[in-house]
Amino acid sequence: MGVYRTPDARFDNLVGYPFAPIYFEPVGDLDGLRMHYLDEGEGKPILLLHGEPTWSFLYRKMIPPLAQTNRVIAPDYVGFGRSDKPTDISWYTYDRHVDSIVQLLEHLDLRDATLVVQDWGGPIGLRVAVEHPERFANLVILNTGVMRPGPSWPSPAFLQWRDFAEKNPDLPVGFIIQASTVTDLPPEVIAGYEAPWPTAESKAGVASFPLLVPLSEDDPGAREMVATGDALTGWGTPVLVAFSDSDPIFPQSAGERMAGRIPGARFHPISGASHFLQEDKGEEIAQVIADFLG
Repeated sequence: MGVYRTPDARFDNLVGYPFAPIYFEPVGDLDGLRMHYLDEGEGKPILLLHGEPTWSFLYRKMIPPLAQTNRVIAPDYVGFGRSDKPTDISWYTYDRHVDSIVQLLEHLDLRDATLVVQDWGGPIGLRVAVEHPERFANLVILNTGVMRPGPSWPSPAFLQWRDFAEKNPDLPVGFIIQASTVTDLPPEVIAGYEAPWPTAESKAGVASFPLLVPLSEDDPGAREMVATGDALTGWGTPVLVAFSDSDPIFPQSAGERMAGRIPGARFHPISGASHFLQEDKGEEIAQVIADFLG
């Protein structure tokens, strides 16, 4: 299997991202790969899971304020950020991404953690949470869903995105991020998002994610996503659902419905933000999370 390792120089002097890299090596199907994560601050852990086509750079505005009172862990999935990148698109599966996060939890022995998920962080992280509830004290759900096939999913907006990704495996990451934010991003921020993927072969993981979303009940991952959604309806710890007001894929109404299905979940709208609300309103969201945690 071919593996691309992004040169360290690509991550030098990234705007707003001064964090020291840490690596560990998962085992099993992930044996031989290096996975990157950030580990900042002290206190009860907060685990930040990114989506597609982003990496831990997405959380750079949120990490410093959250790390003032908590230990903040932000990994890069295999194929993303500073983690190793298998170059065969067929290598990437939903189960492997879930397994990598479970192994990170065990490697760090995280307990009493707050899980923060967005985009693909939702299907990955929420499945991890319901399968390992003993490790989590709180859930924070931002602009995501478990993407279970049904009458309301997949949405027309998602199908358009999937079609674009399938036809353009060398995805224009910076263009996608800019199109998914309200903020007019300066060139140095766009460069930060693009830093992990300087070649087409390095983008296999990025290209794979839209194709991993199950479109029918028979597709791989569909059963697990349905089970995750069902388990959340009986979730017993505090949940904050915060969706932005300008996301065409996960509209605010979807967040309100999600909060209504999870016992005791609190809904908080985020104004003036699009799909990547961490980029548009990162500092505000960090404060909302801090208030939620008390």
